[in-house]
Amino acid sequence: MVRARRPAGPGDRNDPHAQARAARRAPLLLHSLSVFQEIFELLFTHRRIATVVEIGVETGQASTLYTELGASDVYCVEPRPSPALRATIDAHDGLRLVEAPSPQALEGIPVADLYVIDGDHNYATVKQELDWILHYAPGAVAVLHDVLWPCGRRDTYYQPSRLPAPHEATADGPTVWHDDTTPAGLVGMGAFTTASHAGGELNGVLTAVEDALRDAASPEPRMALIPAVFGLGIVLRPTSDDKQLLPLLERYQNSALLAAMEDNRIALYTRILQLQYEAARHAEHADALANTISQLRARTDDLERGNRQ
Repeated sequence: MVRARRPAGPGDRNDPHAQARAARRAPLLLHSLSVFQEIFELLFTHRRIATVVEIGVETGQASTLYTELGASDVYCVEPRPSPALRATIDAHDGLRLVEAPSPQALEGIPVADLYVIDGDHNYATVKQELDWILHYAPGAVAVLHDVLWPCGRRDTYYQPSRLPAPHEATADGPTVWHDDTTPAGLVGMGAFTTASHAGGELNGVLTAVEDALRDAASPEPRMALIPAVFGLGIVLRPTSDDKQLLPLLERYQNSALLAAMEDNRIALYTRILQLQYEAARHAEHADALANTISQLRARTDDLERGNRQ
């Protein structure tokens, strides 16, 4: 079994920059499910997982992780696969592309041991996906990304959207620094829109998960919620074989340290977005002012030439 990647650490006295090198290689905004490798390793260690269905696939980095951990078949559900994803799937025998939208795609795929949901981050889609899994694959584990801020209580709609937005949507995005959306927030840049208000019914990924758990048939499923990298929810119906797994997941779920670091991370990142927005507006204002000055100077030159004549 592949071992989880560990932090670089501080390095020794002859290599004092090891941690800094690792930090600058990482993206400014961590968002990939591959970051949760040690969590998936726990699942594969304590559960028999041969078949995986991954809903919402980026480059395929996480998809290959599942095969490294022991999955024989990974069905990658992605209605609009990128050339990079196609190349990754073609290069790995265990990966299979399902070029269809979810949740409809689930009906044509073999029932899996593990479902990874990281597709559309809105209530309607996630509720349908998890309802289907809890009904037709009651013994499976479902892992859901983005169950905390910003999508936990606020829908996002990828563009073009395949479903009518039940909430008024805006191109502005959320920020940690106030409760309203703003053009200086986490915006979709044309890729997605955001519900203009947060909370209430039928709104957000976490709300969808809570309602799916409430509506599920017995035995009741439960969720461990890991407060890191936008939140990871692990839904399962516990069995006698999970006596070791559940306490390990609860360590992450109950970690005040992880929660504090995540709060700080999103605060810092949205502050960067605000500063970038303000810098761009200042630049636009400076350009407009320079253009106005140039026009006034040209008019002044014209007047001076007319007076001399």
